[in-house]
Amino acid sequence: MSAITIKDIAKICNVGISTVSRAINDDPGINKNTQERILKVIEEYHYVPNNSARNLKMTESNTIALLIKGIDNQFFQGMLKIYEEELKKIEYSFLIHAVGEDQDDASVALELAKEKRLKGIIFLGGLINYSEEKLNMLGIPYVLCTVAANPEKPRHNCLSVSINDEKESYKAVDYLCKKGHKKIAIIAGKENDYGVGKLRLEGYKKALEDNGVAYDASLVRYMKSELTEFSVANGYQVTKELMESSIDCTAIYVISDLMALGAYKAVFEAGKKIPEDYSVMGFDGLEVTKYFHPSLTTVEQPCSQMVKHSIELLMDAIDGGTEDKQILLDADLQERDSVTEIGQGA
Repeated sequence: MSAITIKDIAKICNVGISTVSRAINDDPGINKNTQERILKVIEEYHYVPNNSARNLKMTESNTIALLIKGIDNQFFQGMLKIYEEELKKIEYSFLIHAVGEDQDDASVALELAKEKRLKGIIFLGGLINYSEEKLNMLGIPYVLCTVAANPEKPRHNCLSVSINDEKESYKAVDYLCKKGHKKIAIIAGKENDYGVGKLRLEGYKKALEDNGVAYDASLVRYMKSELTEFSVANGYQVTKELMESSIDCTAIYVISDLMALGAYKAVFEAGKKIPEDYSVMGFDGLEVTKYFHPSLTTVEQPCSQMVKHSIELLMDAIDGGTEDKQILLDADLQERDSVTEIGQGA
């Protein structure tokens, strides 16, 4: 009988050859249960690793690609530092690849997978409307992180980590309603947005309805398509036009903290005060919002948890684990100084 090979061990354990190599070399990134299972089979079959098997870890890539839709968004930039720290702990490196607003994420990922020797891909931002056929052609595990789910085309056959944007947006507007506000303007996404913008707008509408506040389309102000999405400039321009209109409101809900900074400038330029004249609510929970004047009340996304969960899901998939798991995390409403109760200076 011929000696058992690393390929045989991989087949018995239903994992890839590289996973067997990682188990042999005690790779810190491997799932411990998977490693124990492989080592047990190795012992049972008296497998002796040869030099090529022992050196496989040295020749294979331990690189993860981060594909980002909206590279200029400070929310994603804040996540990159966490990715760097967490991947370093398990001796993985990563490369960053920006995906243009008009580019197809799956096509970009396919090209990148051909050019680079990757262990896996994490998609950041965008909308879950990728071609399943193209993604299946990647040949490596992938995770969708902070990728908005299209309610009209729900997808479950994937690994994903996100918040429920509609639910968390509801939380923000419900808070404003409970503070007595009935005329709440929203600085929303693009008018034809089917991703995060649409979901947060739906949460806004539902919160108004549940609080007995009539929906007023004139209070919905959409992002400018000619300006960078979720940018300070976009928030400033849209809020400036709101200030110059005859529309009456007591609160402004901005679906991005960066846009809220632009909204602050537009309000101040109009000779008004926050929160005395207008209460302002943000979304994302950027660290810098603590230092706005006044500090911004916002919905804080659990960035660190999202990063850690996305890495754990990817490592599990690399080790031959599940390929279908969706994690929804809760966001936290951070109550600060930019919102006042009606009748107290409003």
